[in-house]
Amino acid sequence: MTPQKIRSVLIIFGIPILVLFIFYFAFAVLSSEDRLYTVMSISFIFFLPFVAGALTVYFSSVKKVQSKAYCLFAPWLPILAFFVLTLFFSLEGLACWIMILPIFLVTSSFGGLYGGYLKNRKAKRTGQLNISFLLLLPLMTSPIESMIKFIPGQYKAYTYIDIHSNANKIWSNVTRVKEIKKEQDKGYLTRSLGFPRPIKAELDYEGVGASREAIFSGGLVFHEKVISYAHQQKMNFSITADPHEIPSTTMDKHVVIGGDYFDVLDGTYELQQLNETTYRLHLYSHFKLTTSFNFYASWWAGLIMKDIQNNILQVIKYRAERE
Repeated sequence: MTPQKIRSVLIIFGIPILVLFIFYFAFAVLSSEDRLYTVMSISFIFFLPFVAGALTVYFSSVKKVQSKAYCLFAPWLPILAFFVLTLFFSLEGLACWIMILPIFLVTSSFGGLYGGYLKNRKAKRTGQLNISFLLLLPLMTSPIESMIKFIPGQYKAYTYIDIHSNANKIWSNVTRVKEIKKEQDKGYLTRSLGFPRPIKAELDYEGVGASREAIFSGGLVFHEKVISYAHQQKMNFSITADPHEIPSTTMDKHVVIGGDYFDVLDGTYELQQLNETTYRLHLYSHFKLTTSFNFYASWWAGLIMKDIQNNILQVIKYRAERE
């Protein structure tokens, strides 16, 4: 590779990577309680990769820009490099990036198409002005976004499982989930994201006012208190998690339970008899999100909550049917 070629590659991909890091540190440093600038914003998650994609294609040669495939996929390289580097230097957690990666890739592709449009414009000066404006876009939109008072959204994660056993065995496993061994863990999504896995949760007694600690790996503890109780029929309980009790190494700061953006509110077990030998155990929970992009975050949060719940339901089923 010639020196000129190396220089060209460094400009095409190096500048977008540099811009990503500059904005990342700017938003992290400028982050405050009023969230004027924060990485948990549409300005950062949607607009920044758009800018990076536009820069990647704009600095490419006119010949390459003629290819729509190049405009769509070339921006993915600086995005992926940025993700790998932030993970390598432990600036962000894997779970957070996995959830955000699809948005970064898609919006960077749109940015690439726009960068190609600017590159192909005959009025070169206009293209340069547009690129200059793009660089300021996230910084200008973030304060406007922070002025909008977002109402926390509440969502429901519903799961169920059919169990071939009797009500007594099933319910005893509901109220007292004894230690779950690692090989019994079926939470494939949460495990791949590096989330804590459930270990045990045992009620101190059965009835309204009873409490238990749902203990997860990594020091995560849900404090549960029974709100309503019907023996072998239904149990509704509140859930609280103190983010200050959770070790900083356990969860990414942007998805920590009980933090600024995500919280679990309550959970409910309901036992329904289907026939003489089969029961259906329902488990649903309500959780809260406070972001400017709940439309996307709620999809991921729902998947995670359902994965945790299905994991627990499968353990209860196994124990009620075989132990």
